[in-house]
Amino acid sequence: MEFTVGKADLARELGLLQGVVEKKTTIPILSNVLLEARGDRLYLTATDLELGMRTSCPAKIKKEGSGTIPARKLLDYVRLLPDADITVKFAENHWASFNCGRSRTRIAGMSRESFPELPPMPETVARIPMKQLTAMISRTMFAISMEESRFTLNGALLLLGDNGLTMVATDGHRLAYTHSTTGGQGAYRSLVPRKAMTEITRLADGAADDAQAGFSGDDNHLFFEFGPRLLITRKLTGNFPDYDRVLPQDNSNIATVSKDEAKAAIERVAQFADERSRAIRVQFGAGEIRIFASSLETGESEESVPAEYTGPELEIGFNAQYLLDFLRAVPQEQVAFSLKDQKSAGELQPAGTESRDEYRYVVMPMRI
Repeated sequence: MEFTVGKADLARELGLLQGVVEKKTTIPILSNVLLEARGDRLYLTATDLELGMRTSCPAKIKKEGSGTIPARKLLDYVRLLPDADITVKFAENHWASFNCGRSRTRIAGMSRESFPELPPMPETVARIPMKQLTAMISRTMFAISMEESRFTLNGALLLLGDNGLTMVATDGHRLAYTHSTTGGQGAYRSLVPRKAMTEITRLADGAADDAQAGFSGDDNHLFFEFGPRLLITRKLTGNFPDYDRVLPQDNSNIATVSKDEAKAAIERVAQFADERSRAIRVQFGAGEIRIFASSLETGESEESVPAEYTGPELEIGFNAQYLLDFLRAVPQEQVAFSLKDQKSAGELQPAGTESRDEYRYVVMPMRI
């Protein structure tokens, strides 16, 4: 195999693949990137067996073929080269020679025979606006469980239907739900792993406002196509909790507050919360929300934030980090806390929004 490729093109695509490359060396070939020269393009593939990515860039192909090279080593080297074309030639012993300007380098590769084959993408089920997809991920991903033993909660539920697109995530203590009336075509239900959601966000970064992602699935995999780039992830198996039963139906006490003011106050008070529980007390009263935290080791803090609230006085314990995750993700300037009583789940939403997107965030109370 022999080809010539631009340094910037190669470095960009190699950078995108790094999140997929296997970092552990239990299976050495998974630390490599597969390079395939065909037609007028160079195709690059990486996988850790759970997640796979295939991408490509323009190249002048002198001799078609394929080979693998350590992905991290290749990226680190290419980034240090001058901005010029790179000529790559693979020898029979799988070593690759790189010529760029006055630089001459040989890198030891491995045979592509042991590199795993990625499944082909089935027929596209739906085309989802990229901006919408990444917005829904940013509103839900932080609520995914980090406990590996709860594998059905290690991803988000993705629902496609005629009424739109829905994404839900929960760790058992909180639940993030977002729905959009655009992007839904046909019917599809699956669990998307957290790591795949991170890579989707990276692939969609900088996309045009009208760019769309192709989506499809087979029995074991989900496929997200971003132009010349394809992300393949194994499905999570198991039953996701019945989220409809968790979404409050009768939280009639509503407090409306400035997102930035509430976020800043909670951030300051949380400095004095217990480091393990992150518990704070939130008191809802006429015209304001008061926030308290105290710890024998660090001290105590109290703040108040102006709010529109007309219900009975309530004091509820919450995990400060859970509240901050929502306040950092929501784009609107005003947010609404809806409550029933001290023992029931509280709900946060954008306040007074009339957009086509719906965002609900449910947080279980804490005993303090």
